[in-house]
This record gives sequence, structure tokens and C-alpha cells, in this order.
Amino acid sequence: MTLEPLYSIDVTCYNCEHKFTSSRVRPSYKKAIRTDSDFCSYYKNENPDFYVVRVCPECGFASTENSLERLNDTQKKDFREKIGNRWIKRDFGGKRNWDVALETYKLALLCAQTIGDTERIVASILHHISWLHRYKGDELQERRFLTYCLESYIRVYELEGVGANNARLLYLIGELNRRIGEFTNAVKWFARVINDKNIIDSAMIRASREQWAVLREQMIAKQMELPGEMNPA
Repeated sequence: MTLEPLYSIDVTCYNCEHKFTSSRVRPSYKKAIRTDSDFCSYYKNENPDFYVVRVCPECGFASTENSLERLNDTQKKDFREKIGNRWIKRDFGGKRNWDVALETYKLALLCAQTIGDTERIVASILHHISWLHRYKGDELQERRFLTYCLESYIRVYELEGVGANNARLLYLIGELNRRIGEFTNAVKWFARVINDKNIIDSAMIRASREQWAVLREQMIAKQMELPGEMNPA
């Protein structure tokens, strides 16, 4: 007997405490056939990214596993006034296509911004929305959301500073700058990962070196002046 790719998990809404089910993709089906340099993955079967957001069918509050787990009275009031009062009850618990996945992410973004969730959560949701547009080949919308996402990741960096665990964040800021054509900024962020002696994340250092080389080729192809650190000694 072959297992279905999807299974259900029980969720309790962080806003209204209603209990509902949400679908997930089984770990055995999560093997990506390829992954982009900013961690966007492609799958043969169900895409696990379609099922990241859990939406309460009762009140419409949308969250991820990493969202704030408790809302205070002010957050609940803000949610109710801006989103909850207009919610038309519907269930996102089953199989999702691209359109439904996008709807859940946009709802999660609204919820996160309304309750003042962490900047990391906002950035992650924006990044996922840009990936959805990439799957469709919509370069205009992908670039739009990558730009929002980049701004959000930079705010995360400004709030948290650079620690040993933030090599991935610095790498992503460099890579998103490269993807939207901000090549000079990309050089600076990749250089931080490569040159900062406090960063010991070998995977991110290697990825930064690889993308540095890609970036250098792009800049040469566009006949752009290379910054000093990109010229061979």
C-alpha cells in the first residue's frame, strides 16, 4: 500500500483557540529535485511549501510553526478589527494548489504585520511568496517580493547584529541583492561572510564564495567596474 503524500496535523488557533486540522507533506515525499541558491526548492510531487501556513477556518488567523504562539489582548483586538471581522469562514485544511497556497501566505503576511510578529517571520513569508511567483515564471512579481524580503532581512540584521548563527542571514542578504541586480551591495554582504573570522559556518562561507564567483562573471558580462576586492591580486 502506497502512503498518500499528505497527512493531517491537529492545530489549536493562537487567536481563538479553535481546534482544526491542517495538511502537511510526509517527510518521505520532501526530497527536492533541485534547490536554487536562495534555498527555493522544487519537488516532483506535492510541494511542502504549499502547506507551511495554517489557517484557522473559524476566525481566519493564519500562522506558521514559528509564529508567535500567544496573542495578547491588544494583538487579538488588532487582528479582529483589521482581519477577523471581515473573515468569511472557509477551510484550507485539504490539498492546496498554487492559488490557494498564495492566498494562505498573503493572509499570513497580513496577520504577522497586524499583530507585530517578529521581523524574521515577516521576511520568511515574503521570501516564500517570491518563490511562489518564481514557480510560475512571473519575474516581475518575484522581483517585487524579493525586494520587500531583502528589506525585511536587513531589518532582522539591524535588530540582531551579526552572530555566529547569522551567516545564513548575511549570505541571503548578499544573494537577494545579486538576484535583484544590486551587485555592489551583494559584493559587500558576501565579503562579510567570507572575511569575518567569527563566522565558522563552512557551508555558508562556501556558498558565499560560489555566488561571489557567479556575481563576478555577471558584472564582467555587464561591463561593470569590479570593486578592488574582486580583482585578482
